[in-house]
Amino acid sequence: MATRGRPPAFDRDDALDKALGLFWERGYDNTSMADLSTAMELRPPSIYAAFGSKESLFDEVIAHYSKLHGTEIWGNLERFKHPKDATHHVLVASANAFTSDDTPRGCLIVLAAPQENSNHATVNQTLRGHRRKVTETLRNLYAEGQRRGHIPSIANIDTMAAYYATVQHGMSIQARDGATRTDLIAVADAAMTTWPNLISSSQTRR
Repeated sequence: MATRGRPPAFDRDDALDKALGLFWERGYDNTSMADLSTAMELRPPSIYAAFGSKESLFDEVIAHYSKLHGTEIWGNLERFKHPKDATHHVLVASANAFTSDDTPRGCLIVLAAPQENSNHATVNQTLRGHRRKVTETLRNLYAEGQRRGHIPSIANIDTMAAYYATVQHGMSIQARDGATRTDLIAVADAAMTTWPNLISSSQTRR
């Protein structure tokens, strides 16, 4: 017997793919339940039965997005012998992903956030948590680099992680505004020229 409120042929991953494309294109605030119903080919009661709420659906979409699109950027960074090479890979892979012809431009996690003064504090909190993971992943990479002697102990790895996370997030916005892959690769290369200054700086955050 089919689950009440959902069609017998309900495919959760397919439904998430369709919702993902819509949220990615329009952002959270500009995506209505009517829009989702059309894109997912599910009546609103079926969406609520399957996912609980728009916020819950979005949370699952974010997890689905990270699984599908995060690995190409963040997967297996340990394969790089030096954290500088791993950082360059993150930026170049981001440039490739953010300008792909197969998906909307930019990064969903950076671009889909609701307005801060909206009634979606939970959604914003979820997205902030995912964005912080970028900084945390880079900081862990640099901490390991210090342990292995690739980064001097004097270097402020918090600043390094914040800087390269900011560059990556900015590349997403630039991609949405029309920057090409070549444009973003140039940004990635320029950002890497700051590496010598960053690893020699002991400046602390205020």
